[in-house]
Amino acid sequence: MKALVIAEAGLRRLVRWRANVFFLLVLPLLVILLLGAAFGGEGTARLGVVSEGSGARTTRILGLLEAEDGITLRRYASEGALTEAVARGRVDAGLVIPRAVDGALAGGSTVALRYVGLPTGVAQQLRATVDAATARERARARAAAFLLTRGVGPAERREALADAAVAATPAVSVGSRTAGGASSGDQRFGASASSQLLLFVFLNALNAAIWLFESRRLGVSRRMLATPTSVGTVVAGELLARLAIALVQALLIVAGAALLFGVDWGDPLGATLVIVAFCLVGAGAGTLLGATARSSAQCGAVALLLGMTLAALGGSMVPLEVFPATMRRIADLTPHAWGNEAFHLLVDRGESWTAVLPQVGVLLGFATVAVALAAWGLRRAITR
Repeated sequence: MKALVIAEAGLRRLVRWRANVFFLLVLPLLVILLLGAAFGGEGTARLGVVSEGSGARTTRILGLLEAEDGITLRRYASEGALTEAVARGRVDAGLVIPRAVDGALAGGSTVALRYVGLPTGVAQQLRATVDAATARERARARAAAFLLTRGVGPAERREALADAAVAATPAVSVGSRTAGGASSGDQRFGASASSQLLLFVFLNALNAAIWLFESRRLGVSRRMLATPTSVGTVVAGELLARLAIALVQALLIVAGAALLFGVDWGDPLGATLVIVAFCLVGAGAGTLLGATARSSAQCGAVALLLGMTLAALGGSMVPLEVFPATMRRIADLTPHAWGNEAFHLLVDRGESWTAVLPQVGVLLGFATVAVALAAWGLRRAITR
């Protein structure tokens, strides 16, 4: 019971500092919004186009691209301007249609279109759309050339017959669905929400070490031992205080992301298991830092350095999928990597809670080590 009172006192201290409203709620949701808008994908992909010619086949290629759902064309005057626009993120990819396209297709020769893109998923998807549009026009040109060899004329008739032949070609329809039955809601912010939850839960749990250090510095922890309160109770209370702070941070992000951005966190039980396990890791790390730090400034510096470094290595800043093999193995040494992997299964793939049990088990292993070291360090700090 006394441990709960100590934990409540730590949580009240958190609420009293009004600046925490910004760091616990506003800042995480703002980062989720910015990352989701920048990297989560828009409803419409932007394709920049430079058209050096104005022939009928060039016009038809552009018409096919404009007819595609989810694509907006933006015209540029030169290839240099287009390349700069792609590099600066004004468009997702670019296409240069040379002047020789019409003549080459009419004569049955080969012509190269120039595609400009970054190594992103959107750019690769746009490349497939461009290939499909140019392949369709190439098939039309081949049909017209074949009719010319058969003496069909005039050109307008050949083009009309080619259009009819292409239109009569059986189409292949490809249906798609999300594996695992994931929600069909707007999940542009799902990846950024889960990764930022891990970042801020761990970072603010470490920052809460400052209050534990101040309790030690002012002798509050030692004075508690003068009452009928055991060392174990004080240690448990301080650990529970850090755990409560981490859980409050997680709850604010989960609720805020769901209400403001429509994020579906997947299986509720699975998400709860991952969050609680990770909060235990953060509570242990924060308590250990508060028990071993020698100054408030050291607490703040170590919290920022350790929190941001582990988040970067664990995939909370850059997706784990883009890590090379060596870095991926290093990432597995961080709790963030296991948390991000678990949320990937829950949020992106729609898996049930049983699928994340291995990740939760590893997180509980991290938590056991962190809590054990924290209990040892705090007991030593307040009794020596």
